[in-house]
Amino acid sequence: MKPVDEAAAEILAAFAPQPEERVPLLSALGRHLARDVVAQHDAPPFDNSAMDGYAVRAHETVGATAQTPINLRVEGESRAGGPTPAALIAAGAQRIFTGAAMPAGADAVVIQEDTRRVQDRIDVLEAIEVEGNVRKRGSDLRAGQPMLQRGARLGAGELGLLASQDLASAIVHRRPRVAILSTGDELRDIGEPERPGSIVNSNAYMLAAQVLEAGGEPWVLPPVPDKLEPATAAIRAGLRADVVVLIGGVSVGEYDVVRDALAAAGVTLDFWKIRMKPGKPVAFARAGEVPVLGLPGNPVSAWVTFELIVRPGLRRMLGDPHPQRARTTVRLASAIKRQPGRTEFARARLDGAVAYLFPRQGSGTILSTAQVDALVIIPAESEQLPEGSELSAILL
Repeated sequence: MKPVDEAAAEILAAFAPQPEERVPLLSALGRHLARDVVAQHDAPPFDNSAMDGYAVRAHETVGATAQTPINLRVEGESRAGGPTPAALIAAGAQRIFTGAAMPAGADAVVIQEDTRRVQDRIDVLEAIEVEGNVRKRGSDLRAGQPMLQRGARLGAGELGLLASQDLASAIVHRRPRVAILSTGDELRDIGEPERPGSIVNSNAYMLAAQVLEAGGEPWVLPPVPDKLEPATAAIRAGLRADVVVLIGGVSVGEYDVVRDALAAAGVTLDFWKIRMKPGKPVAFARAGEVPVLGLPGNPVSAWVTFELIVRPGLRRMLGDPHPQRARTTVRLASAIKRQPGRTEFARARLDGAVAYLFPRQGSGTILSTAQVDALVIIPAESEQLPEGSELSAILL
């Protein structure tokens, strides 16, 4: 069996960024840039006022105080979206509003609160420095200046920045299409009539949701029985996707046919079994450039192994430079005793830095996949850990 970190690194290396595509801005939300982006225009595009007030020449306000105001004549107005303002008159001021263009000759804005207006004149009650309350052209960005780097995640702020540069689209990596194939004679879909020994194929819905959350596009194939021929045919069909995820049939039972089906479909098995709990029977294979992952059929094992070995690969395909989930240090709320041998990923709720492990950690306890805050990593060699022990945890 491979150690978890070694297996995860080997699997991640098999995933490469998807080809580029250009998408509308809102479709790029949450995705990662495939190319560097440079500014198309100066920002701001012209000198403009940062406040409501009066455009003035700063040197004409020197010495102004509430006790010794400087009186200026008001002529003209500049408003956001309005016509180009007239040039500033000598010993004068021009009414100006936030975002409006600065008139020629003006180099500062006295805020409205620092003036007293009487008809067509104002008293300036406080001196202003040159460029005071003025947003200079290009003070944020100059045309041609690097703006966003390849790999940057596009959130609302980044989309706003692109839009401000008159860019209606972004070049990102194509979303990976992930084929999801469940195997097992016992499986039925939601709403299908029950039959003896049957269970709902909930794993397919769970993993499809995980694919969506990771940024991929799930393609759920019809489940196949534990028979070599239909399993082989389904795997061949799934290889039209960018990634294939198989659920079940990778253990050592008499009816576990996935390994034989992979070979029959021309898929090369790299390794099988990882030293982890839950999720030991994991198969990693490849068909050309298509990674193929065989996950255990137990729901918790499938959920955990997807998080640890499939999700990072999908994030890398999307161009995410940091495909792993964030980690933190937590303290155990209570002591634990366990059988050493495999690295364990225990589901937990967090209260600050305190981790409360779910009381039932079995691989078939699907309830423990709901409302999970973190996977607490228990080292393989650990047998007993007292209350308050500090461990690393993967934040979900």
